[in-house]
Amino acid sequence: MTKDLEGVWVVGYGSLIYKPPPHWKYRASGIVHGFTRRFWQSSVDHRGTPDSPGRVATLVPFDGITHNVELQKDLETWSSKDVKTANDLKLLGVAYYIPPEHAQSVTEQLDVREQNGYTAHRIHIHLHAPKNEEQELAEILHKLPIDECTGKHVLQSMVYIGTLDNEAFVGPEHVHDTAKVISRNEGPSGHNYEYLKLLHDSLTDMAKELGEPLEEIEDRYLDSLLKHTELLRT
Repeated sequence: MTKDLEGVWVVGYGSLIYKPPPHWKYRASGIVHGFTRRFWQSSVDHRGTPDSPGRVATLVPFDGITHNVELQKDLETWSSKDVKTANDLKLLGVAYYIPPEHAQSVTEQLDVREQNGYTAHRIHIHLHAPKNEEQELAEILHKLPIDECTGKHVLQSMVYIGTLDNEAFVGPEHVHDTAKVISRNEGPSGHNYEYLKLLHDSLTDMAKELGEPLEEIEDRYLDSLLKHTELLRT
């Protein structure tokens, strides 16, 4: 998250997409470059238990992929185009604007929510222009720098990521093996399948609303993971 004189920006790529932080006032969709989204983070406190961990989303960086043969194979499996640079990797995310009077409480709640191997890192998200009726949001985004290549306002913020070397990271993992874990586990926050389904459906709705070419924002990995999981649940 990034604090400024007007409040706090919170960027999400997983459960924050469908379960936003409290007290948010504005929401903007955007593109994150340089990462893939994978369900390779073990969950013992939300979608699983210590005795039977679930699987939740994390981000895998381009630099980590290029130095790991198994991660490279995974990328080749799910990417529909040749990925040569970090900018070639794109995924959908969201940014929420939190007014200043709630900044501290939201920060404290997210510090508790994002545990079990997650740590804070800086990230850029290229935000889509708001709708015509969102004039206040447009005025806020106008204060952000514009990327010369994408033509979008760029927000630099903090995001919680389960890095490749954190104790709860389990990948790379075959999509069918991940689906087996998701199909049978649940935790204090609910069934693991619910997490996957809500995230997939939310991203699908977002993609339909945006003007980006489908091949730029598709998530073949997530589509396959959901299909495998639903087959195992039948």
